[in-house]
Amino acid sequence: MEDFRKMFPTAESCYEYLIKCRWPEGFICPECKGRSFWFKKQRSLWFCRSCRKEFSSTTGTLMYKSHIPIQEWFWAAYMVATITPGISALQLQRQLGIGSYRSAWYLLNRLRKGMVNENRELLGDMIEADETIIGGPAKGKVGRGAVQAAFKSLVLGAVEMRVYQDKKGKTHERAGRLRLYAIKHADAKTIKKFLESNVVKGSFVRTDGWRGYSKDALIDYKHEKKIQGELKAHQLAPHIHRVFSNLKTWLQGTHHGVEPKYLQGYLDEFVFRFNRRQTPMATFRSLLGISVQKQPLTLSALKSG
Repeated sequence: MEDFRKMFPTAESCYEYLIKCRWPEGFICPECKGRSFWFKKQRSLWFCRSCRKEFSSTTGTLMYKSHIPIQEWFWAAYMVATITPGISALQLQRQLGIGSYRSAWYLLNRLRKGMVNENRELLGDMIEADETIIGGPAKGKVGRGAVQAAFKSLVLGAVEMRVYQDKKGKTHERAGRLRLYAIKHADAKTIKKFLESNVVKGSFVRTDGWRGYSKDALIDYKHEKKIQGELKAHQLAPHIHRVFSNLKTWLQGTHHGVEPKYLQGYLDEFVFRFNRRQTPMATFRSLLGISVQKQPLTLSALKSG
């Protein structure tokens, strides 16, 4: 906390950092990509000499036209990135003294949009993949069919398995990077699309015996299908099921449940934090770096899911 205060004592220091994140090699006009400009310091505006348009440091970013001061944006990003259990919109409102819950919710969900880098590297090497139901099974139903009830959501996940040796030379596995997506059906078509978008072809993929993990869905991967038999799901795929357990605890404990149409944003936050769990300050910097590359997002667009 003290390090953060020293880094960003004023709004000016926040803007300076934002400019470095957005234009590390110098100003580039968001409109015409020109590099020649005037900077109007009194109004903190850039004036492009080529297209003769004005821009603020936040034009074309998730922070554009926000009535929340830049320092509060930075504080919010810092808390979201570094507080271990995460933070809810209500907690954010109280911590920052934001006037309304709606404004805090809007801020938090814009930050969540800044947690997904479309150019991120795919998962690779050894992967565990499985699905889970968020919200618990519907009454009278079990398994993948239970997701049809209201406020139940099906989540498909994949996590890297990283092998390491302890001091005694014994080999162990631990979880690496993660991907989570809310889906409607765990069929072969959905699973194939998920894997192609998130896992390097040729990787080793371990799954259970669900029919969605078909030969066609995993044709580009080295597939190990474990039939459940006497083993429980968490024994077949311990790493992804540990992730699912932590995800459900986090959703209930910090956010007290989530509506299905907003679930993907929460999954994005969980993945972002999980993949950077050892480096909180780097997580904060990464969040700001991605946020300034994202286009503005209206409240109505967020609420539509």
